[in-house]
Amino acid sequence: MTTYISILRGINVSGHRLIKMEALRKSYESIGCKNVQSYLQSGNVVFAYHAIEPIHLEKQISILINKDFGFEVPTIVMSVDKLKKIIVNNPFTRDASKDIALLHVTFLSSKPDCVDLKNIEDKKQEGEELFISDDVVYLYCPKGYGNTKLSNNFLEAKLKVGATTRNWKTTNELLKLAETIYTTD
Repeated sequence: MTTYISILRGINVSGHRLIKMEALRKSYESIGCKNVQSYLQSGNVVFAYHAIEPIHLEKQISILINKDFGFEVPTIVMSVDKLKKIIVNNPFTRDASKDIALLHVTFLSSKPDCVDLKNIEDKKQEGEELFISDDVVYLYCPKGYGNTKLSNNFLEAKLKVGATTRNWKTTNELLKLAETIYTTD
């Protein structure tokens, strides 16, 4: 068994696409996921499953949620090793002047084919910084993520891939939780 982290986009936001975490965990268990744990109410699920390409799990989980809850939810799945790499590679954590409470990670569903960095950077507000890698966008939003124009919708439109954002604390808590998941063969 391998430990995976799945991040669902847009559930339990402003009273829309509501899913209780207990029901979500049971859905995951119905397809053979083990040691299923959720973090917060925003669609962060850590679980063990037999070794499989994450893209196959993304499709399977999206179909499952549509079947069980009646709506489509974009899903990004990654291994623990990938999440560790994402955390270690955050360029803003090496800058002691950055308040980590203002860091965010936008997870991308795939590597963008074309990045028009100038067009994206034109939307940055005073003090904001971003760094785009193959599968994530690292954001520093000194006025808060709720005030940035570098939102999921904006990044999805500009990069032409699915995206969902988590704050730095949640990103790190997901790794901690994933590292506690017991897996067996």
